[in-house]
Amino acid sequence: MDHAGTLFLVPGERPMPPVTVRVVARGPVKSKGSEAINRQLDTFKAAIERSGAKVEEAFVAVLAPGWLDHFIFNEYYKTEEEFLFALADALREEYRAVVAAGFVLQIDDPGLPDWWDMLKPEPTIEAYRKFARLRIDAVNLALVGIPEEKAQTYSFEAGNVRHEHEWRVWQQAKLPPGKMLMPGVVSHATNLVEHPQLVADRILRYAAIVGRENIVAGTDCGLGGRVHADLAWAKLRALVEGARLASRSLWP
Repeated sequence: MDHAGTLFLVPGERPMPPVTVRVVARGPVKSKGSEAINRQLDTFKAAIERSGAKVEEAFVAVLAPGWLDHFIFNEYYKTEEEFLFALADALREEYRAVVAAGFVLQIDDPGLPDWWDMLKPEPTIEAYRKFARLRIDAVNLALVGIPEEKAQTYSFEAGNVRHEHEWRVWQQAKLPPGKMLMPGVVSHATNLVEHPQLVADRILRYAAIVGRENIVAGTDCGLGGRVHADLAWAKLRALVEGARLASRSLWP
């Protein structure tokens, strides 16, 4: 990994290329239209149909404005707020296309809670709340007119050993009516495959706090590119089996 200069590789295989090119906004940010996203959605629908599996729901992840700005440098807009709201306007069409295609829309915004230790110098709590509120306002602008139930679940890392202890937050924070939790119960941050009973225990811990009807088991983050494909499938099998164990306990 030191030699390759990246963590994203499988020993003996070619590493993923380093990111050496960045996008810079030197003019107005606008959507190119829905052609590209619709092509992706049509391909996804075809893949589901071809699999032959019975699928009740499928989700599509799209970046939030406040995370997309992590990948685009602004050299055009005078303020951060103008830039974020321009990104929100551009993303709105993509969000609507996902919903119109019948998929659950996942707003991918890992930076909202995680930027804290990336900002230098370290911000005050008040400054960070202002930073987060601006990004929340931007994503809410992009979601105007989209049914709330299309994105009703909070997904977060809960299997990562740097975050697993944070389940205690939900003992004080009240889950809003109609919302659900999707704690990550298998992690992208380790090559070890979780035991199904551990997965079940993690699910049961959250179910005891917010109720069995308000829990969906998930992964900490995307597994692709983080662990070997064989390990990713093994983790997903452990996730399924652990969810079955938890369900048997919750609905005896």
